Order: sequence, then C-alpha cells, then structure tokens
Amino acid sequence: MATYDPFRDLDRLASSFFDARRGPRRMPMDLYRDGDHYVLSADLPGIDPGSVDIDVDGQLLTIRAERTLPSGDGVKWITREREGASFLRQLNLGQGIDTERISATYGNGVLSVTIPVSEQAKPRKVAVTTDTASPVLTAQESDEPQPVEQ
Repeated sequence: MATYDPFRDLDRLASSFFDARRGPRRMPMDLYRDGDHYVLSADLPGIDPGSVDIDVDGQLLTIRAERTLPSGDGVKWITREREGASFLRQLNLGQGIDTERISATYGNGVLSVTIPVSEQAKPRKVAVTTDTASPVLTAQESDEPQPVEQ
C-alpha cells in the first residue's frame, strides 16, 4: 500500500513552477558512422510514433515529437510524475549526405535515423593506366658502350 507524502507533492509542485524548461525538450542522442552511413539514435520514451515528424530542409535535419498523457475524466490521481512534453532536435548535416535516402524507425522508445553518405563523398580508388605508345628503354650489360634504342 502506498503512503501519502505531502512533502513530495509540494516539492514536485514547486519544481514545476520554477522549471525554466517549459519549451521543447531536447532528446538525448547518439550519432556514429557505420561504413557508408551515419546512425542517429534518440531516446523518446512514451512517444506515439504517429507524433514523430522528421524534416530535411537543405542540410538541416529537424526531429519533432510529442508525448501526450491521457487526462481521464473523473479519474482521481494518486500520483502523477510523468509529464506531457514536446521534443525538438535540429542537426546540420553538412556536405556529402544523400538527403533523399534518409530513413527512420521507432521501437522500444528509441528513434533510429539512418543517414546515408552520398556516392560523391565516398572514398574511391583511382585506376592508374600506362600509355603503351611510349618508347621503351632497354638496357644490356656490356663492357663496351652501346647505343640505346628508342
């Protein structure tokens, strides 16, 4: 059985009044390169996947998400620590990204965005060719000087 703690509720109420982060919240994320693409993983627990919005405008990637909590008419809350929130994250992709092939999945509270490297930005080998029409010099070992054929 849970016990009522009026000081915990008072503390939570006071912190909500003095919380300066009432605007969009930032989402914690990891970003790494794996071969020919970058992978962005962002924590978005409790988010309805339908509320996630990912936009690419030029080289700017914007991720927005919304967490809404049911209000429940006629419900008497015992404790309510989870909050509804808006999340926003923007990244400058820079050059060398294939913005047409960016993809995203959401599962277990984690948004994963795959950002492929463009073909022009991938490292490549340059073949070295020889010109067979060039004169070939040959050398022979001899005690006397020999003319060189061209």
